[in-house]
Amino acid sequence: MSLDGVFIGEPKLIMVGGKGGVGKTTCASAIAYEAAKRRKRVLVISSDPTPSLSDIFEIDIGSSEKRIAEDVELFGLEISSDIIIKMWKERFGPEIYEVISSFAKVEYDFVDYIGTAPGIEEEYMLHFILELVEASRYDIVVWDTAPAGHTLKLLKLPQLFLKHMEAATRFYMNLYSYFEKIKDAVRLKESKRSLLEIIASWEKLAEKIVSFIRDPAKTRYVIVTIPEALGVALTERIIKEFEENGLFVNYIVVNNVIKEADCEFHRRRKNMQEGYISALRKKYPLCDIVELPLFPEEVKGLKRIDKIRGELFTYGD
Repeated sequence: MSLDGVFIGEPKLIMVGGKGGVGKTTCASAIAYEAAKRRKRVLVISSDPTPSLSDIFEIDIGSSEKRIAEDVELFGLEISSDIIIKMWKERFGPEIYEVISSFAKVEYDFVDYIGTAPGIEEEYMLHFILELVEASRYDIVVWDTAPAGHTLKLLKLPQLFLKHMEAATRFYMNLYSYFEKIKDAVRLKESKRSLLEIIASWEKLAEKIVSFIRDPAKTRYVIVTIPEALGVALTERIIKEFEENGLFVNYIVVNNVIKEADCEFHRRRKNMQEGYISALRKKYPLCDIVELPLFPEEVKGLKRIDKIRGELFTYGD
């Protein structure tokens, strides 16, 4: 079994998620490298609170798009929470302030308050990625997502997105009847139209993002786990919540699998792992489940990433 199917149909976004510490970044890096080897222009992004792309590729990547390999078009980007919020404020701040200042005298700093709402980072990351895709700057974006708890917030879109945006317009919602009584009908009509158009644009954007992440032709999901109780339990939870929200996982990578047991300790661990892997295969017969062996060395540098790539994909070079 391999992950070759993930590229069928030429998707635009490959999301790699799972429990923290299971090897998401390693797998995301190998998937991105494979895509680049297939002559695609690829960007691998990490939004993990503690990004490790730089460590794995052994190159200082940081918050600016940087080329990772010379033989292929592979680029990397690590985006911190501060940068995401900053970009979000630049995009939505003026509109939010325009709405609020129509009803109350507030300082522009109020936008900072709205920016603290849970889920804003994930929402804006999808907006940012969608812009990259639509601009055709990259053929494929591979997203090394934050740990599962953060990623699951994405499933609340567009409801969560609109909730955050409309938090800034609660004065409008609460005072709507009051404005109907304003004598200046012309100003009333213009204010209502302007504000409703802004809110409608937010809703349209939210729906566009949701359509993008729910389109199996454009977005693929790869869940990385380990053959242990907590890892498998969280994987089942992620897949269930995805399915409940119209998203479907077709690819699972089981990392750190012991292939050869040369002592009693490893034999017992191997038996335990086989039980969890068998359970996953039985529960998700339609998923491509790839076992990634436990390696004795750290995965750092393109040479070792290439080795992981060889385990995940079948290729002829």
